Amino acid sequence: MGASYETSPASNNTDRIFEAFFQTNSARPRQSFAAHDLAGLNEPIEAAWRTPDAPDYLVPTDRTLRLIQDRADIDISGPEFNFVRSIRVFDVRYARQHESGRDGDCNRSATVVLGTYGTQGDFAWQRSSITALPAAHAGLERWGQNCPSIYHRSVFVDWRDYEGNYGFEQVNY
Repeated sequence: MGASYETSPASNNTDRIFEAFFQTNSARPRQSFAAHDLAGLNEPIEAAWRTPDAPDYLVPTDRTLRLIQDRADIDISGPEFNFVRSIRVFDVRYARQHESGRDGDCNRSATVVLGTYGTQGDFAWQRSSITALPAAHAGLERWGQNCPSIYHRSVFVDWRDYEGNYGFEQVNY
């Protein structure tokens, strides 16, 4: 005994996607539109909500939509969002070490900045150093040892996920 499952040609996934996106009724999708001129984008702006009940004009809502810049648009201050605040971005803009002069002086210079996320997801850069780089960072292991010649640039991102597992990525450039 054999069994098979066949779908009709009209009920494939592509048709269903188009059907969902391009509804044949006259209801327009809900979306927000600015209620003021967009010239002052640094300040929050009020918005209006378009509803299928009133497709020809904008209806102000009791919950004014706000333009959110440089932070999350929801409250992420709770402990369940600690994984966002655990993300660190190290930008090793350059790290150089080499011998110079007759005396074999060791010249070292580096510019390292650290980017972190704040309580509400606001991102900020601050000066950092080679010594602040995590042990997982590769490329500067011999920094400070007998002055081997080193030139290094990279971006290193590390984090802890919601279960506390450590992860990282490094891109050298």
